[in-house]
Amino acid sequence: MRIHSQPEGNLEFQIAPMVDVIFILILFFMCSAGATKVENELSLKLPGRLSQDQPLRMLDEQIIEIEENGQIILNDQRLDTASLGATLGRYKAISEDSKSSTVITILTAKNTKYQRIIDVLNECAAAKIESVTFMTQPDENKLASQ
Repeated sequence: MRIHSQPEGNLEFQIAPMVDVIFILILFFMCSAGATKVENELSLKLPGRLSQDQPLRMLDEQIIEIEENGQIILNDQRLDTASLGATLGRYKAISEDSKSSTVITILTAKNTKYQRIIDVLNECAAAKIESVTFMTQPDENKLASQ
């Protein structure tokens, strides 16, 4: 019985494919290193300041309460229509400078006259405030029965 042995082939190290792989790796790392940005090259826009006589502290959402007698209350301060418009204008300017949204919630009593609500909406429109929501105060009789 004769066993056939396989002829021994050329088992030398092939350098050409290894050079190709090295060049591809070098090309990959060179391309990926160029894609990173240096920190001082990032474009940033910092918010500016709005000059005022006295500091004005505003929350993200402003709640305007309208009582049954037509009295307007903003941040526990009673306001007339003209001073409400000026305050809303400053609030809109501060919101734009700080890149935050301007949100107004109108909280009305159950028997508030519609004309007074329209007056407040007109002041919001004059200040170019677009996000306005409505709420009504809950009935005290219903709360007492629960």
